[in-house]
Amino acid sequence: MQKPRFVIQILIISIFISMFCFSCKKKYTPKPRGFFRIDLPKKSYVKLSSNYPYSFNYANCANVNNNPNPENKYWINIEYPKINGIIHISYLPIKNNFAKIVEETRKLAYKHTIKADAINEKIYSNHEKKVYGILYEIEGNAASSVQFFLTDSIHNYLRGALYFSSNPNKDSLAPVINYVKEDIKVLIETFEWN
Repeated sequence: MQKPRFVIQILIISIFISMFCFSCKKKYTPKPRGFFRIDLPKKSYVKLSSNYPYSFNYANCANVNNNPNPENKYWINIEYPKINGIIHISYLPIKNNFAKIVEETRKLAYKHTIKADAINEKIYSNHEKKVYGILYEIEGNAASSVQFFLTDSIHNYLRGALYFSSNPNKDSLAPVINYVKEDIKVLIETFEWN
């Protein structure tokens, strides 16, 4: 009577060994965390009205809103409602304080070095229109990924900074940042003082 019990035990053990050997042929690879797909709107460019001491072209998918503070009546926000982005534009007249204003802008851009992987500066110069400036491209998980300033070096100074209403994540925001960066480059290249 011992034999059948012994045979059953060997059969069970051999089933477990065969399951162990032949069950997992593929190696498991964890899937990366996914992000929502962002459909970026098609765009063309519109000229900003001449109610300001400056003008430029901006994307038609963006809204231009005035700053509610009457002291800063030439400050505007270019809002991208579909991608929760905003470019804050501030204007200052130069009153023997050009060096101080430029240094403040540089400090604001480099304040992001804590989270930035790199900060690239691109110099813009248009002698015909008397528009000079620097574009700061801030790489990494910084709160603002693009900042810039434009000036005529004598009377007018304009500063811009791009922000999104979300936690900074360079991987998921990269397509949106590049999308708005194109618009900022168009803004700079079409910029004129009135």
